[in-house]
Amino acid sequence: MKAKARSSNGDSRLSVRKSKAEKDPNKPKRPPSAFFVFMEGFRKEYKEKHPNVKQVSVIGKAGGDRWKSMSDADKAPFVAKAEKLKAEYTKKMDSYNNKQSGGPAASGDSDKSKSEVNDEDEGSVEYAVCCDD
Repeated sequence: MKAKARSSNGDSRLSVRKSKAEKDPNKPKRPPSAFFVFMEGFRKEYKEKHPNVKQVSVIGKAGGDRWKSMSDADKAPFVAKAEKLKAEYTKKMDSYNNKQSGGPAASGDSDKSKSEVNDEDEGSVEYAVCCDD
């Protein structure tokens, strides 16, 4: 009896489940954090000193230990570079979002649609028709 109850619940879940949306290949990638900026250089340095170590986990642990032992002054160049990359990313995302929405909001209108603006006018019977096609 329990099997029947599960199968009916499972069937209803399957019919409701949505497929995963495809990722846009043109969307800018998120910038690395200060730690990952540090790890880019650390990996190269570690591989030069320890050419026989091939395990990613060993390199990651060594990098994490070194990052934790660094002072804020030592971390400052990596933090600054990460902030610079983040600023570039926000610019790219703004232009990406503007392209996705069909361009920048050039008219400077509020977020209200024209019909909502006309609805606020009491006694006004006119309705704005908006077709951007």
